[in-house]
Amino acid sequence: MNTIIQANLNTLQKVFFLLSNLSDQILSDDSIPPYYSSVGSHIRHVLDFYDCILKSDQIFDLTARCRDLEVETNCESALKYLSILEERLLSLGDLDLKKEVTVLDDLGVGKEKINYTYSALLAQANSHAIHHYAIINYILDGLKITINDTNFGYNPTTPKSINLN
Repeated sequence: MNTIIQANLNTLQKVFFLLSNLSDQILSDDSIPPYYSSVGSHIRHVLDFYDCILKSDQIFDLTARCRDLEVETNCESALKYLSILEERLLSLGDLDLKKEVTVLDDLGVGKEKINYTYSALLAQANSHAIHHYAIINYILDGLKITINDTNFGYNPTTPKSINLN
């Protein structure tokens, strides 16, 4: 299996682990300041990003995500969504990864077309997911919930602090 696909699958498996260990109530709790977003809203956002880029298009419009709000509040719905995305990711071949694609995104000054390779788009999705996992970690910490994954929310290039005690 291609390493870019494997990396994305590994990253998405963290959603499976998380959803398998949370209740719908925790998934949808939006009581943590300063942004009052929920774990579910971040998971939905990550999965919507993958949904957007795992379609057979030549132009990938990152501003046109599906935003199924049930995914934010229901672990079972989120797990089903995740499963569909993993299947689509597994169906990719090496030729798909090498193709050039156009990405449409709003970078804060209006929509812009950007040329990518499909591999680069998947690398962005992977980093984007990890970034949101870090935010999820902050929310879980505020809810006094610990997950047993010391790498959750850490980019592989982030140096781990060394405890010198």
